[in-house]
Amino acid sequence: MSIVPISHVRIFGFQKDKARLLNRLQEFGKLEIIPFRSQDGVEFRGPTNDSRQALKFLLTTPQHRRQISDPNQFDAAAIEKQALELESQLYDLRYERDELKQRIEELEPFGEFAFASLEEMAGLKLWFYIVPNRETANLKETGFLNRAGEKLPWRIVSTSRQMSYVVVVSDQKPVEFVGERIETDTRSPEQLRNRLSEVEVAIENCMVERTRLTMWCRLFARSLDELEDAAARQRAAALTCDSDPIFAIEAWVPEEHVAELASDSAKNGFVCESRPPRRDENPPTLMRNTPRTEAGEDLVSFYMTPGYWTWDPSALVLISFAIFFAMILADAAYSLIILLALVFFWKRLGKSPTGLRFRPMLVLIAVASLIYGVLVGSYFGVTPAEGSLLSYVHVLDMNNSTMMMGLSILVGAVHVILANIMDARRHTNWTDRLCSLGWAVAIAGGLIFAASKIDEKFSALGAVGAAAMVLGLLCVVLYTAPHEKPHRRLFYGTLGLAKVSAAFGDILSYLRLFALGLASASLATAFNDMATGVREAVPSLGLFLALLILLFGHSLNMLLGVSSGVIHGLRLNVIEFFNWGLKEEGQTFAPFRRKDGSLWK
Repeated sequence: MSIVPISHVRIFGFQKDKARLLNRLQEFGKLEIIPFRSQDGVEFRGPTNDSRQALKFLLTTPQHRRQISDPNQFDAAAIEKQALELESQLYDLRYERDELKQRIEELEPFGEFAFASLEEMAGLKLWFYIVPNRETANLKETGFLNRAGEKLPWRIVSTSRQMSYVVVVSDQKPVEFVGERIETDTRSPEQLRNRLSEVEVAIENCMVERTRLTMWCRLFARSLDELEDAAARQRAAALTCDSDPIFAIEAWVPEEHVAELASDSAKNGFVCESRPPRRDENPPTLMRNTPRTEAGEDLVSFYMTPGYWTWDPSALVLISFAIFFAMILADAAYSLIILLALVFFWKRLGKSPTGLRFRPMLVLIAVASLIYGVLVGSYFGVTPAEGSLLSYVHVLDMNNSTMMMGLSILVGAVHVILANIMDARRHTNWTDRLCSLGWAVAIAGGLIFAASKIDEKFSALGAVGAAAMVLGLLCVVLYTAPHEKPHRRLFYGTLGLAKVSAAFGDILSYLRLFALGLASASLATAFNDMATGVREAVPSLGLFLALLILLFGHSLNMLLGVSSGVIHGLRLNVIEFFNWGLKEEGQTFAPFRRKDGSLWK
């Protein structure tokens, strides 16, 4: 498990060769371009990243034309542009059509009319209102008023069962009256209907053109990767530093590929220089794990990407996730079902890259759950009888809350201690390591001190635990900010002690392992007792009903156990563990590469 070392490279060349270089770099597919400038405001005239949207637009056309198979007649970029422009045009036309229909419907009660010019109206305007019939009596008494309080001329032009439709004449908006004002523009109802007819004809023409473009769907679908590659090159070209007649590209490249890139650049007439990243820079993170721990990388990336200057927690997260899942499921029979399902789907999982990545993790989870289920002696909620073979490996009693809570706290403390140790390892300067190591020692000391108070067998270790706590917290005070001036160093160190309560709370958070495991075991026992009671209470159908209760109950309990194992197993890793072990978040390495396969030679 490791974070791949990254180098900073800068490539120079003549602007006339920039397109050729970008094509080579995209085929190389192992570098991430660093923007010299933002793409905001840059106009792209070639393919865009909307090619899939264009294809979706064509595929959802109600009618399709016969497909053309001759690629010599096909221009993917042109079809993409036409489809996207047509989609935008259709959207605008349909929006305008809906607006026109609504406007015509609103003005219909006012009858046929046409707007005269402001000169002809002496600066007056028409204002349209819908007034409830119950308010017309008040309207006849008060009328409409302008801002000066003067009455305005108005008339009811039509009525319905509930509403009256009123037109007011005024040079400014009347003072609000009970009712709703209808928004209008300068077009009459007849003009609106004429425009609606034009828009509907335009929509029909667009649909005809859309149907015509569907003849290219098959060829266009085969060209998606090519279009997106072209769009990526165009965007990359906007990120370079251009100073006629030369240009420069900056990028992050895995250290192992720098020599290969430099050699190819020299062969093709470009200058390539490289250097290690500076500490004040934030290179992207490229994690590389063995096939057995790749799924752990996916678990880590699900929540965050570790910073380049931190460490790769994939293997630890994978192992701890399996342990947490097992402690929450807490039943050997459920685990055996998971294992059998994994065996059944094993070949099917191997047919996809994702399935291959997750197979080792699923095996680890199933085996860990089976082992823990045997240790707690739970088989569909049934405990093995005394003297049986399985009873000899039943060493953990779920009903012993003191022991199980202690086990959960022990697991949590070890998890947090490991997080601090791994965080300390990443530092090259020993003074930067002592703060995290101090927390690891202080938590271990606290664990030993608590054990000495709970069990007399460990009473002699109480002084050792107390001394470890004092030593660890002293390191926290002195080395939280080791490079500051003495007074600021002491101030920040004292503030660092505030994390004592956070450490206490985070470790206690692992009690959920015991609580959820106990809930799963208790629920399984409850379903068993319910089935037994039904079988005894109903002599004829009792056995059948008991089997239904067992099937439904244990299926539900297993589903809850698996979901809880996934959710809380991840939570304890990404919240408590990352809080102590991963102090910096980074960005995933996103290489500039072809989607239709590398052509690098």
